[in-house]
Amino acid sequence: MLVDRVLAGRPAAHVAAEMGVSRATAHKWLRRFTAEGAAGPEDRSSRPHRQPARTPAGREAQIVALRRGQKLGPARIGLIVELPASTVHRVLVRHGLSRLAWMDRPTGRLIRRYERDRPGELVHVDVKKLGRIPDGGGWRVHGRRAARPIKGRQRLGHDYLHSLVDDHSRYAYTEIHDDESGATCAAFLRRALTDLRRHGVHVERVLTDNALAYRGHDVHAVLDEHGIGHRRIRPYRPQTNGKIERYHRTLVEEWAYAQPFTSNIQRRAALTTWLHRYNYHRAHTAIGGPPISRVNNLAGCNN
Repeated sequence: MLVDRVLAGRPAAHVAAEMGVSRATAHKWLRRFTAEGAAGPEDRSSRPHRQPARTPAGREAQIVALRRGQKLGPARIGLIVELPASTVHRVLVRHGLSRLAWMDRPTGRLIRRYERDRPGELVHVDVKKLGRIPDGGGWRVHGRRAARPIKGRQRLGHDYLHSLVDDHSRYAYTEIHDDESGATCAAFLRRALTDLRRHGVHVERVLTDNALAYRGHDVHAVLDEHGIGHRRIRPYRPQTNGKIERYHRTLVEEWAYAQPFTSNIQRRAALTTWLHRYNYHRAHTAIGGPPISRVNNLAGCNN
């Protein structure tokens, strides 16, 4: 637009002032347009053409190999390759390896992250086991030695946390049950879908692991009833279902282990309050706000 106005006969300084750029920038774009045509004014990298002080490619390859193979930090890698830790960090940033959380720990490969475009396009479903708390409190209250099970005492077993997380908004729905049978998973899924529809979200596809319960007739009957597709992750690849894996980690850290509960009933009762805070008030770092902020962007659901 600037070039067109100048070529039409207007002074470059006047056009630059109208468009909020300096005269130097306007003349730079004009020179580039004259020399290179329409592609000249396009944005380009500000990186210099030559970088004589850049770390040699062979040394960078050594740094990347140590990071992926041994999962070492910049300070330890710097001692091995005889470079400052700051230089090593810049190399890791350049190759996308500056955070270990971005790497698959067993293979050292970068985890390919994704996010669906709208709520309901894909939801993650999974189950997590959590040991029950005896009346009076467990080892987190009394210590491991005092809470050691006495021979012959009946073990309390586990609670099963059935959870659904929306891929786009991170809105979560969780229930506690006594098992993870096909009938229980199907009933949970039906209630979770009802809760999402209450917010105007219609699920298109469900992603689960390869547990037998999700391959059974009960779950597939619910999916067929609502016209929902089913996708399973590759065996031994929980990274594909990473959003719900991370949600469960947050769940146990901020709810199950956040305080010393004195009974299993007390911990169960605290889940509803925590889940409301997670969905409506707790800012999710990946989306810059609580999950409900993305759910309520749907048309007709801005209350």
